[in-house]
Amino acid sequence: MAAVGIDEASIETLVRTFYGKIMKDEELGPIFGRAITDWEPHLRKMMDFWSSIALLTQRYDGRPMPVHISLGLEPPHFERWLGLFRQTAHEVLPAEGANFLIGKAENIARSFQMGIQFFTVPKKG
Repeated sequence: MAAVGIDEASIETLVRTFYGKIMKDEELGPIFGRAITDWEPHLRKMMDFWSSIALLTQRYDGRPMPVHISLGLEPPHFERWLGLFRQTAHEVLPAEGANFLIGKAENIARSFQMGIQFFTVPKKG
């Protein structure tokens, strides 16, 4: 991954820059702000998450789906999240590294949306 510009330092820069934008965002800031009272542990957890995704470090240990279900996220929230992620990745990473992590983020967002829909949409029959 170092060949495409992804290492622990770049992951930290990405996470801190991205969540800095989330905190200030008019749409997403209040949603995440209600759930996260101390941002530093969350940022560290997100660094572990992206390190596990990009560098295969296996540092992340968590169950993100239940937490995200409780946030009340809808498809426009995911589009906003992805837009900010794409923008940040292109700002802080070389193109190849940015595109790699953006692809991962898009897959994660799709998975979360499907999971949230599965657990929150009433079942018929």
